Amino acid sequence: MTGKFTNLLPGVPSVESPFFKQIFADPSVDAETLRVATDLNRDGYAIIKFPDDDFDAIAAAIKSNLYDQYDWATWREKWYDAKVGLRVLDAWKSDENVRRIATNAKVIDLLSKLFGRQAWPFQTLNFPVGTQQHVHSDSIHFSSVPERFMCGVWTALEDIGEDAGPLLYYPGSHKWPVYTNEHIGYCATEPVTETNKMDYETMWDALIEAHGAKPAIFTPKKGESVIWLSNLLHGGLEHKNKEKTRWSQVTHYYFEGCAYYRPFRSDPFYGSIYFSKMNDMITGEPVKHQYSGFNIPDSFIDSSFNNCSAQKAVIPADFDPQQYLLANPDVFEAGEDPVLHYRLHGWREGRRLRPE
Repeated sequence: MTGKFTNLLPGVPSVESPFFKQIFADPSVDAETLRVATDLNRDGYAIIKFPDDDFDAIAAAIKSNLYDQYDWATWREKWYDAKVGLRVLDAWKSDENVRRIATNAKVIDLLSKLFGRQAWPFQTLNFPVGTQQHVHSDSIHFSSVPERFMCGVWTALEDIGEDAGPLLYYPGSHKWPVYTNEHIGYCATEPVTETNKMDYETMWDALIEAHGAKPAIFTPKKGESVIWLSNLLHGGLEHKNKEKTRWSQVTHYYFEGCAYYRPFRSDPFYGSIYFSKMNDMITGEPVKHQYSGFNIPDSFIDSSFNNCSAQKAVIPADFDPQQYLLANPDVFEAGEDPVLHYRLHGWREGRRLRPE
């Protein structure tokens, strides 16, 4: 066969495609892109140097500007022992330096080449300490149709050692199937079947044992970033030294031409799809959900979203959204709206309204 390679699976990210070798054999692919693509294809993650010459100044400004937004006293006195971290969701909306990292043109161009579709950032998380988070796959929180068109980029804003809660990954776990509600026997729509992320965590632990998977630990220098694929199992190690910080930023990216939804809150074949309604961080414009090149009708999106719970609760008079997120870190990590989450799910899952 001669001539330019034709990708017959455009609905699979290029970096995870069975045609990976043919796609990245293109002579226009530069050596660094090929190196990152090869690491991602093999391991599910790849390390890069964040491409901004002013990174030191940006990192210092973020740490200074966000410092007072964290409840340091409560973290040291209570949350540290409870393995609850500190974070600010979507600081890009108010902090230009957070937005600058998230919208870095070189990172977006690299991701677009790796996935074969234009990347766009939709969420940021900023951490001053380790998350101490159980290993998990982002695929249950942020997914797409076609699947796997989502990734995260985690950037160290300072040097991070083993005693400050560094990241860990299970290389190769991105190649495992994507398991969602139907696989563990959970229907999010009906209140008669209750679960929480613990059910998934039990499953992930069992999968790690079944596959004999071994973790890799990432202790970066300031300015190093790691790209990870959506189904890679990853988490945070114990933050052993309370006096140490672990300043970092995560940006989550989707890719154009997909439908975007939350599998943990969805039962597609039961008529409930928790579509993510978002604006493109770069343009500020609402993102259209698409299927095979066609826009999905708003009427279908609204109907599917409204079916996401058979019952909805009344918000308690003393409900505080921030306290609810602090009491339920998994809701925060998933980028859920706290009021909507409580109305649709939190009340029947017995969620706490505030940290103990």
